[in-house]
Amino acid sequence: MSLLKGKTALITGASKGIGKGIAEVFVKNGCNVAFTYLSSVEQAEAVENELSTADVKVKGYRSDASQFEAASQLVDNVLQDFGTIDILINNAGITKDTLLMRMSEEDFDQVMTINLKSIFNLTKAVQRTMLKARNGSIINMSSVVGIKGNAGQSNYAASKAGIIGFTKSIALELGSRNIRCNAIAPGFIETEMTAKLDEKTVQSWRDAIPLKRGGSPEDVANACLFLASDLSTYISGQVIQVDGGMLT
Repeated sequence: MSLLKGKTALITGASKGIGKGIAEVFVKNGCNVAFTYLSSVEQAEAVENELSTADVKVKGYRSDASQFEAASQLVDNVLQDFGTIDILINNAGITKDTLLMRMSEEDFDQVMTINLKSIFNLTKAVQRTMLKARNGSIINMSSVVGIKGNAGQSNYAASKAGIIGFTKSIALELGSRNIRCNAIAPGFIETEMTAKLDEKTVQSWRDAIPLKRGGSPEDVANACLFLASDLSTYISGQVIQVDGGMLT
């Protein structure tokens, strides 16, 4: 399959986890991939080496998407190296989980800045290129927590709910120029991070999901592939839950 042949995607936070899974599936489908990382230098180099082929260009950029100027500079650098950006995947995010009574102002601000403001920064930086091309697909990574909330995650839930509102607004703003904007809301996805958790706890989470398993980064990546490709040219402003039926 080469659903994205000749296209270029910019993926934030792709040195591991869901972001890396998206990069892998996109490369398999003929897509050139520019990706960002912040602290995982060795992992980013490994992704670059692992995914680059004779047909597909893959390059990592150390960049903090939550900084407005850095996001703008990143887009300039990617355009210089790749010539175009057809797909933007805003995937970078963090958690600082704790109950509201224990949450510091810094815990709240940091999660909002990295999870939500980074999406504003990069979408704004990329839109000029997409407007000129009169084409583009923007995919924002929300969460089921942004839809239903979660105790101990008020900062994370607020940021992920904000992403949904932003996504729907951008779909309305840019639709007339053939630029689509959608969100994906993953449920429980098993990554390197969840592998460190207590197996009994993880199993209880799996049991509570109708499909009786956690999702994989590839499950999220396949939804991204659909939204990035020409299979979804009439889909915009939507939130696709990749959650095994958790929220129905």
